[in-house]
Amino acid sequence: MNTRVVTAHIPSELAEQIDQLAERLDRPKGWIVKQALMSWVELEAKRHQLTLEGLADVDAGRLVDHTVIDTWAKNLDK
Repeated sequence: MNTRVVTAHIPSELAEQIDQLAERLDRPKGWIVKQALMSWVELEAKRHQLTLEGLADVDAGRLVDHTVIDTWAKNLDK
């Protein structure tokens, strides 16, 4: 697998949290950062897909009227 080095400035507090995780998990800091980035990229891909599906629903006219949603929301606490 080819790899590249990516440099980022992060808040010191976050860097300290990564240091602590690395020590607790007995893993390199790079491994923790890689896992975090992979999770975030996967989540963003899912969000993008869901957005595209929602926009396709709007384009196809599959909508719910605001008053229906408002009535539903008001009944949640009953």
